[in-house]
Order: sequence, then structure tokens, then C-alpha cells
Amino acid sequence: MLSGSEADRSSPTSRTPRLGRSRLSSSRRSHSSSCYPRKRPKLLLALIALLACFFFFNSFMLLRLQHRPDSIPKPAHRSSVSRSLQVQGKWNKPKKSQKGNYVRMLALAAHALAENKREPKDLWQEPYVPASAWRPCADQRNWEPNEGKNGYILVTANGGINQQRVAVCNAVVVARLLNSTLVVPKFMYSSVWRDVSQFGDIYQEEHFINFLTPDIRIVRELPKELQSLDLEAIGSVVTDVDMGKEAKPSFYLKYILPIILKNQVIHFVGFGNRLAFDPIAFELQRLRCRCNFHALQFVPRIQETGALLLKRLREQSGFIGPLDRYLVGPFAESIKEKSGNNAKKGCKYLALHLRFEIDMVVHSLCEFGGGEEERKEFEAYREIHFPALSLLKRTTKLPSPSELRSEGLCPLTPEEAILMLAALGFNRKTHVFVAGSNLYGGRARLVALTNLYPKLVTKENLLSSAELEPFANYSSQLAALDFIGCTASDAFAMTDSGSQLSSLVSGYRIYFGGGRMPTIRPNKRRLASIFMKNSTIEWRVFEQRVRKAVRQTKHVQTRPKARSVYRYPRCKECMCRTD
Repeated sequence: MLSGSEADRSSPTSRTPRLGRSRLSSSRRSHSSSCYPRKRPKLLLALIALLACFFFFNSFMLLRLQHRPDSIPKPAHRSSVSRSLQVQGKWNKPKKSQKGNYVRMLALAAHALAENKREPKDLWQEPYVPASAWRPCADQRNWEPNEGKNGYILVTANGGINQQRVAVCNAVVVARLLNSTLVVPKFMYSSVWRDVSQFGDIYQEEHFINFLTPDIRIVRELPKELQSLDLEAIGSVVTDVDMGKEAKPSFYLKYILPIILKNQVIHFVGFGNRLAFDPIAFELQRLRCRCNFHALQFVPRIQETGALLLKRLREQSGFIGPLDRYLVGPFAESIKEKSGNNAKKGCKYLALHLRFEIDMVVHSLCEFGGGEEERKEFEAYREIHFPALSLLKRTTKLPSPSELRSEGLCPLTPEEAILMLAALGFNRKTHVFVAGSNLYGGRARLVALTNLYPKLVTKENLLSSAELEPFANYSSQLAALDFIGCTASDAFAMTDSGSQLSSLVSGYRIYFGGGRMPTIRPNKRRLASIFMKNSTIEWRVFEQRVRKAVRQTKHVQTRPKARSVYRYPRCKECMCRTD
């Protein structure tokens, strides 16, 4: 192949201009002129092809650069993740796909955080003026005490601590509705939660009974003459199968009251969200809020450890947060111990509830990139813990995992949650407290988060093994510590709006927060459409779209009809307006 100069010298047409005027040169110029119109399109096509190759090569090299983890400020990112992926038990072993789903986006996020941009002004703020117009008033009463003459109500609540809390509040309202005496509720042992904790292990019984005495009559156990009854034989056992979810008060008056009047006792087994939010009488709804926000206080040992957790989250500053006294009672004073009058504003921290435990992941019917191995693992778990769901899946055509994801019905993965926080503008120095850290895939999944946010901690990081030992094997009591850490935070981010913990935490922050406790409630349907483009979307566009999707949910609203008063306490029954 000739070089450029050689080609020029060997070309007949290139020598033509150097020839003198002759008939030969004239004929060649004449011939060249006649051929030029035919050669011009070919030259243009060649030029276009050359430019196309140039742009294709540049795009290819840029794409490779974006996919390389060593192009971000921390070159050890990939190796540190791979070294940390260790087997974490039968249901929590890491999957090969988990570290690869968002490698590109995590690299872009790390690069963006390294720039240390200024945080948006409203990042740690709630719309204060409209939010501060509401104040707590569920502790106000406008009725006479209930004597509980119509027999006794036994309740065995199912689920974890948050489902049990809702069940207790519902049982209190049903007892008032039926003019019956409530026996201190019991908690059902769950094969998922595996916790034998009872009411008195989590909540202060004495306070619960005394605070609600003006509302209903509460006793610790049935009278002796009723303890020997075979409740199932006499038809006094009602399970969750016997009544629909969110049953109306009319159901209890029509079907439950006659049983109590006849047998003097009824036992609700598996009781949970079995009382509707609407329609319900004003004072009954207020009683529901009174129970949740005022009557249920954690036992001293949970409060004491919770206060220690908050103190370390704020780096021993001695600062007492606005919700601390409601959460840890008299132990709030221990937070400022040794600080005296020199207590300073504590470092702000963000609480993130990752609802990505194995039970949530499996129950969602979603898929998370683990292929056939993951599907078999999920089905095996369903067969053991959710047999009814497993049967339904085999006998009924249900939405596909991709359809569920597009509708925002899949829980956010830890990687998606941290990308959301980075896109919102939380800088790399942000203190992040992660609740629900028993993640599917193992604790190694948190490595991707700590690479972006080094000051990320869990209660297991902040509390010693000796301090956590009294709560070992008691998942509900450990969840109570997470509840305290999340509720007292300067900002709280939920990843699943259907989570009971997230709902109760956000409602508690609204009720006692005075308009200064922001909560991030992502629209998962909107986020799903954004994350589906994770392999091509640019960080600037991703950032803009995530901020828009989240900010649209950051508004102050009264409780929508039929929605939970625990999550939306801004209603006339639970809170009063000051404007």
C-alpha cells in the first residue's frame, strides 16, 4: 500500500498541473472535468464513512471508560467489594449478579460525590410553614370511661413488632366499641421473625393500662372462672380467616358482640389490620391515635439502649433531639451526660430503612437478577413460610416480575437506595444510619454503600456485642432500637412505602416533629422507569429525574380517606390546626 506522498507522485492527475500547456494536458483536463461530477458523490460518502468511524471509536472508548471502576476516585472499589462478598447463611448468601447490576451507576455516583458539591437547600427541611400548623392533640378526651361490662377480649397479634403495634391499637378501639374489657394482648410466635417476646418485654404494661383507663378497662389476665373454658369448643375463637381485612365497626357489632354476650369472652387469633380506618366515629379514631402515640412506650432497657444509640449517632455531642423524650423517656437526660451546659448541636444524620430482608424480597414476587438459582431459592422459601402465596402462584396467573417492577411494586435494592440518596444531593460526609440491616444477600451488600458514604453505620456498628446481648434472638426488640434510631433522625428515607416500620416512623415524626422532621418518600413507580435506563442514562439526567420524582412527594397533606392514621396523622381526630 502506498503512502500519502507516494500516492501523490504516482497519480497521473497530480502531475498534470506541472505540465506545460499542450494538447495532451488539455485533453486530460477535459477528461478530468467530465469525470469529476461522477467522483464527487464517492468522495463525500468516503468522508462521511470516515467521520462515522471516528465517532463510533470515540463512543466505544467513552463507554469503556464509564464501565471501568478504576476511573473513579477510589480505584480499590471493585476489589473491596469482591473481597467482602462472603457467604452469610442459607438465605443471605451473595449472588454473582448483585455486584454487577449497578456497577456503572455506582461509579458515576462516586465520581459525582467526589466533586463535593453543595447540598440543595431543602435537603434537610420539611415545608415548615404548612407542616408546623399541625400540633398533637390525640391525648384529649371527650367521653366517659368505659366499664367493659360486655365480657372480655383476648387478642393474639401476628407479624413483627410493627404489625403487632397496629393490632394492639385496633384491639383497644374494638374493646371500646363493644364495651368490653381488654386483656393485655399477647404476641404470636412467627416462623419468620422467630421471636418469643411478649407485650411486657417491649412495652410498659403499667403505663399502657393507666394511660388508657379513662377510655377502656384493661386487665392482665382473664378471671379464673373463664380461664378453664375451651374457647374453640364454644365458638369463641375468631381467626384472621374468619374476618376480612379492615372490617368496619358494623361487622363487630353484628357478628362479634353476640358471641361476647353469649360466652363472655372472645379470642382474636392472628389479629392485625382487621379494623377499617373509615368510616369510624371521631372519638374512636382519636383513641386509635392516642394508643399509638401516647400509650405505647418502650420498656426501660430498650429506652436506655436507644438513648445510648442516639448519643453515639450524634457523636457524643450531648444534643437532645426534639423527639428524644417521647422515644426514650427519662433516659434522654443521659444523652447530655458529661456535656453539661456545653452541649452543642449534634451532627446531623440521615436514617435509611432498607426493607430488603428475605421475607420482603420473596413475598414481593419480584426478581433481582439472580436467574434460575434465585427463583428456586425464593420458591423454596415460599413453600416453608408463605405456603398460601406459593399455592396462589401455582394456580393463578399473577403479574410477571417485570410488570411488578414497572408498577413500582418491587422493594428498592440497597444499591438503588444509595443511588437515590446520591442523586438527591446528600454529600459524601453525610452520617447515614441504616435500619433493617439483615439484608438479603448478606451484610456484604452494604459495602457498595460504604464506598459512597464512609460514615454509614448500623446499630451493630455503634453498640458493642455486650450492649446488644440482652436483645440477641429477639428480633422485635432489636427492631425497637431501629425504630428509635430512625424516628429521632434529622432526615428519614424510606425505600418501601408499604413497610409498617416506615409508615409508623414517618407518622411519629409528623405527630411530634413540629414541622421540622423531613421524610423522603420515593415514588417507586417513577423511580423504576428511571432505574430501567441504568446502563445508558447520564448522571446529570439521572440526578434531575430522581430529584423531581422525590420532591413531588415532599408535601404536606391531610390524611386521605381510608388511609392509615398511623402514617397520616394530620387529621382532625389526631392533630389540631393552629392557623
